[in-house]
Amino acid sequence: MSSHSLPRLIFINRYFHPDQSATSRLLSDLTFALADAEHNILLLTSQQRYDDPDARLPAREIRGRVKVHRLAGTRFGRITLVGRAIDYVSFYISMAVTLLKLARAGDTIVPMTDPPMLGLFAAPIARLKGCRIINWLQDLYPEVALAVGTPFLRPIVAKLIKAFRDRSLRAADCNVVIATAMAERVSTLDVKKERIKVIHNWVDDHALSPIPAHENPFRRAWGLEDKFVVGYSGNLGRVHDIDTILLASDELVGCQIVFLCIGGGAQYDVLKETAEKRGLTQLFRFMPYQSETDLPCSLSAADVHWLSHKPELEGLVFPSKFYGIAAVGRAIIAITSRQSELAELVSQYQCGLVIEQGDGKTLALELKRLKAAPEVCSAMGERARSMLRTRFTRAQAINAWAQTLRDIKHPPHR
Repeated sequence: MSSHSLPRLIFINRYFHPDQSATSRLLSDLTFALADAEHNILLLTSQQRYDDPDARLPAREIRGRVKVHRLAGTRFGRITLVGRAIDYVSFYISMAVTLLKLARAGDTIVPMTDPPMLGLFAAPIARLKGCRIINWLQDLYPEVALAVGTPFLRPIVAKLIKAFRDRSLRAADCNVVIATAMAERVSTLDVKKERIKVIHNWVDDHALSPIPAHENPFRRAWGLEDKFVVGYSGNLGRVHDIDTILLASDELVGCQIVFLCIGGGAQYDVLKETAEKRGLTQLFRFMPYQSETDLPCSLSAADVHWLSHKPELEGLVFPSKFYGIAAVGRAIIAITSRQSELAELVSQYQCGLVIEQGDGKTLALELKRLKAAPEVCSAMGERARSMLRTRFTRAQAINAWAQTLRDIKHPPHR
């Protein structure tokens, strides 16, 4: 049988290598690994980069053994919700037309969730073409949009979208989710439990490894050598809490503590503007996204990292930053509910602290305590790295994906 007639894995996501956004890195890792294992892989993506809507990546190319089809679409970018919605719709249309043309009986289609609910649009094409479908759920929409108060999304519209989305989840061969709480949420939608698989996200745990502060060139270049650095790296968007950090900042002026924020996003801009208005420029440092090769140094530039997970988003998303922080052996300050899955992991492995959202005073006190006890902070980081190596390595995740694909291809008799 020629390679042109072999069943394929068709992955769909708006971003792919060389883009460095979170979903792109995950998808690139997975598809390159599967392609090396002789899977026949086709990738449908856009010609854009996450942080550069004007970029024009090649329409067709082969990356490793992955065939990449980059789709044409609008380029309004992430600045406004209306522009983002138009970009979403143009991607849906272009994706559907291309998938109708290229999908063949026996293929397995794996839509991610950027733009949201790709599986909803891919599902009817999969049925029409005789393909299997695996939804790779990084989040649950429209619930996330409702939780953060997205304008223009009327409850009646959200209810209608949710009904169609739920039907597509129930009809899928498998729904891969990224957290146990998300699996529990999906199971409440009348999706059979045997069609839900938890595969946690990951990072390159070989490339990302701890770098001691005194050996880190970024700490010297950014003037952080004599500071206790509280890091944040990646997108700081509307699903993330910044109020707790701002409340803590009032207690930390003059304490030789610095909040180092690396990345971008709507809340990143708000935090930066607020810090400037309050005259907190000595307490906060803001840096742009760093290249993949610089990530070990940029992540290791902090003594601890904070991340947030709003209680109302439990089971809808899970912060992938968790894995990168653990990989570089840094303590995790989780601003979240103590009943959340994130809090349970941090507490179970004693790899950081849990701070309730809005409790800036406790956060400030704990940061002062960690600054005064570097050995405690370091031990938390070591336990975070140990947790990652035990439960959340890239190899474990990719092996779980390979097994899931085998199970879909050869399902057990029921």
